[in-house]
Amino acid sequence: MLNKVPLSIYIHLPWCIHKCPYCDFNSHEVNQVHFNDEKKHYVNALIKQIKSSNDDRPIKSVFFGGGTPSLFNPHYIQEIIDVLKSQFNFETNCEINLEANPGTIDYKHFEGFAKAGVNRVSLGIQSFNDDHLKRLERIHDGQTAYQVAQDAAKIFNRVNLDLMFGLPHQTHKELMNDLERALSLKTQHLSYYNLTIEPNTLFYKYPPKLPEDDLIFEFQSSIHQILKGDGFYHYETSAYAKTDEQCLHNLNYWQFGDYLGFGAGAHGKLTKNNMVFRYSCYKNPKQYMNESEKNNFFIEEKKLSRNDLIFEFMMNALRLNDGFKKKLFFDRTNIELKEIEDELDIAQDKGHIEVTNDMIKPTLQGQNYLNDLLQIFLKDH
Repeated sequence: MLNKVPLSIYIHLPWCIHKCPYCDFNSHEVNQVHFNDEKKHYVNALIKQIKSSNDDRPIKSVFFGGGTPSLFNPHYIQEIIDVLKSQFNFETNCEINLEANPGTIDYKHFEGFAKAGVNRVSLGIQSFNDDHLKRLERIHDGQTAYQVAQDAAKIFNRVNLDLMFGLPHQTHKELMNDLERALSLKTQHLSYYNLTIEPNTLFYKYPPKLPEDDLIFEFQSSIHQILKGDGFYHYETSAYAKTDEQCLHNLNYWQFGDYLGFGAGAHGKLTKNNMVFRYSCYKNPKQYMNESEKNNFFIEEKKLSRNDLIFEFMMNALRLNDGFKKKLFFDRTNIELKEIEDELDIAQDKGHIEVTNDMIKPTLQGQNYLNDLLQIFLKDH
């Protein structure tokens, strides 16, 4: 019997000013002529979907992702949060996150979002270097990014900076400059991503020249050492936090918790009657809004198979550098750990994981070769 699985909420706001060439998320460039009407229609569709959902579990976190959620005025975010609170029970210290693009926000907007109930913001900085920002086709420059981060810190106690490394033509000195600028802002959380070229992106069609693997490894080592020296703990593949400042929403994903997904292209995961289900909403915003008129939001719903559960649990939990308690595997999958003893033995023999009396955690080798580790748990249906 599965224990009560923690529950979070994800809200997708799919528009942005400009689609970045590396982005494979469900994001769509704004049509300035129609955007005000689209926002109203979209928020109405979101509210309709939220009101059609119910769950008596307390909500531990809410995340507004995109796209660029900061394109929506604070009164829309307030409206959505108010409806969520009327429909669900929020934990006392519920984390409410909002992603923001530095080119779309200012101090007044931060004040409005805080008043609406947002208590954590994640800023898509990517770099403070103007040349790199131009190559990434970001709509802000380095000085704007720095000023916006300073403004955010005046309003919010919890601020995350999204940064990237392994950028086209990036040098080690430029990486160090980005790190120095980021640390001077005194935020509590950094997400540091290695630029990867994903299918269905402009960079995939026209690949830029990226640094060699040896330099990437040097970048990673420098990031880890400098952040560790500044009091950050590397708790997840791409995430660094000060003490007790981990992103609770993402922790729920990585610990294979449940989440409700609202909005175009949003995904959800729900545990019911000892079974786990995934669903996804209509991806195109216009189609999502049109289908909402018929109370039809989902393009796909499926029950996860035993093999799906094993792989998806490991794909999430092994991103955590401290690993997971053995008990959690059964609590989230309803599968006894002994049923995957062979796979665990293989992973341990390869030096990818460390197994103790009550914990399973990736070794440093397992962290560096996470895809190889996960392949051990990938089985045919």
